[in-house]
Order: sequence, then structure tokens, then C-alpha cells
Amino acid sequence: MILRPHIIFLYFAIGLVVNVNAQNETDNSIEMTSELIQPPYLKVGDTVAIVAPSGILKNREREVQQAVDLLNSWGLHTIVGKHVFSKSDHFAGTDDERCEDLQNAMDDPKISAIWCARGGYGTVRILEKLDYTKFKDNPKWVIGYSDITALHNQVHNEGFQSLHALMCVSLTKDLSEIEYSIETFKSALFGNPTDYTLESSNYNRTGEASGPLVGGNLTMLHTMLGSKESIDTSGKILFIEEIGEYKYHIDRMLQSMKRAGYFDNCNGLIVGGMSKMRKNTTLWGTSVEQLILDALADYDFPIAFGMPAGHEKKNLAMTFGKKVELKVSEDKTLFSFKN
Repeated sequence: MILRPHIIFLYFAIGLVVNVNAQNETDNSIEMTSELIQPPYLKVGDTVAIVAPSGILKNREREVQQAVDLLNSWGLHTIVGKHVFSKSDHFAGTDDERCEDLQNAMDDPKISAIWCARGGYGTVRILEKLDYTKFKDNPKWVIGYSDITALHNQVHNEGFQSLHALMCVSLTKDLSEIEYSIETFKSALFGNPTDYTLESSNYNRTGEASGPLVGGNLTMLHTMLGSKESIDTSGKILFIEEIGEYKYHIDRMLQSMKRAGYFDNCNGLIVGGMSKMRKNTTLWGTSVEQLILDALADYDFPIAFGMPAGHEKKNLAMTFGKKVELKVSEDKTLFSFKN
């Protein structure tokens, strides 16, 4: 049989498309399943740097000293950034000062973890100034929540795990009040992240899912949209928490993220503390849990409410970028980290 030139070209074109599609599927698989780099877990004798990349630490010397004492009790050394107690209007020093402390900690090979003293607002202002060249040679744990979500996002997109956990100002005078939160924090730092069993919620959407854990404060995740620090939630389990917002603000952020495709390929959602919700003169009309369910009604991934993480005293540690398995049933939620 003699093949005409146009038929030969057609066969060639079909083969090329098939190969390209197969290659794309392979590339997507690699992107979806690739593991983030895990910084070395801490051991006795390691050093932790305390820095303040966000809000001002006015009259918070007690908490920072308490944080130093706590780390020392675990056999760790501590370095407090020279600008931690600096003041520049709303912030713990100027953008350059806050960046200097954080960059020094990132660059120092003797430092094994970077513990943020507090959140507030300000981290997003210094993201563009940070250089990860030396960090990549000596990765270390970045620790915090709330405004530190901006830094978690950046660390994630640079390819590293980080730790969503309490900060220095989270420490109460009587540490027994937050004993379990501290226990989960220490366990995560020293290489034994805690699995959690959550109480059932009538709002839970049942199902099972797995994937790397990402997320943080909802406002900060929304703020990152459209930037290179925005998280791709494809194949991942997303965690969100919030404080001090009106319900219509929560809905507006979720609707905006939804329209941007943020949830399109998400595997599951864990909802932490929705603390100190503000009341508008025109009431929303439903609970914040129902608001979230309504906003995400177009998706079929499991949703678990009631994770004690965020802006409450009970703020349990979670390793971002580490693979988790989420099992949401009618009577409980199982949330476990995988090696």
C-alpha cells in the first residue's frame, strides 16, 4: 500500500499529539506528587532564631524571654534578632530591619529553626527582599501562623516544608493552659508530628482524601492571589483559619478565590478557628460553617470543621508541605501525617 503524503502527515500529527499529551500527564503527575524538602528535625544542642517579621512587640519582653526559657528547657540554644523589639509605627522595626533579622537567620548555617515572635501585619512587605540562596543549602524550619502565612506560602513555593504553630506571644503566664499545644509544637520540631482525631461536626462533608497540607490564614491566602507566592492547591489538603472578620468578608474572600480557580483541583479542606467573628448591622443569617459549605457547594472534596488551630489558646502544630491523610466520617475526623 502506498501512503499519500497528506496521510503520512496526518499519522505524524496524531502521534505527536498523543506523545505531547502523555508527556503532559507525566509532568502533571510529577508536579502533583512531588515531595517538598523537609528541613532536618531538631536535636538537643541545635539553635533557634527568634525574629519579628510583622507587627510591633510593645511590652512583650516577658513572652519572648519565656520563649527563650522554653527552648532552653528542651536543650536548644536561642538567638534573638537584634531588631525584635525595634519600633517603626505599626511594625517591629522598618521593613529593612525586619528583613535583616529574618535574612540573617535564613543564611546562618548554625540555625536550625526560625521562630516568629508574633504576627499582626507586615510580612508581605518584605517577601520581595528575601534571598533563598543560602537557605536552600541549609534549610531550616520556619514557624508561625496568622500573618506568617505569607512566609509559609513563599517557603512552600521555594520547595520546603514549614511549621504552622504557636508563636512567642502565644505563650501564657501559666504554660499549663496551653500544655498540649506546646507538646505538639515540640513533637513536630523534633520529628514526631502529631496525628489528630477531631470531634464530629454536623457541618462536616464526609469523604477521604490525601495530599500535602498547605494553607493558613484566609485573609493572607486571599492577599497572595495573583502573586508568585500564591499556593497551587492542586492535589493538596487546604487548611484555613481566621479572626476578627465579618461573615460577608469571609464569603467575599472565598468567592474571589473560587473565581480565581483556587479550589478547582483541591483534594480536601480543614477548617480551623474562625475566631471573634464581627457582627454587621445587617446579619448574615447563617453560621460561618454553613457559609463555607455554601461558598464551596460546587466542589465534592471532603470538608472537616473543628481543627483547633489558629487564634485560640489551643493552637495545635501542623507541618505544611507534609503529606496527610484526611478521613471525615459522621462520627469523627482522622487527620494523620504520612512519612
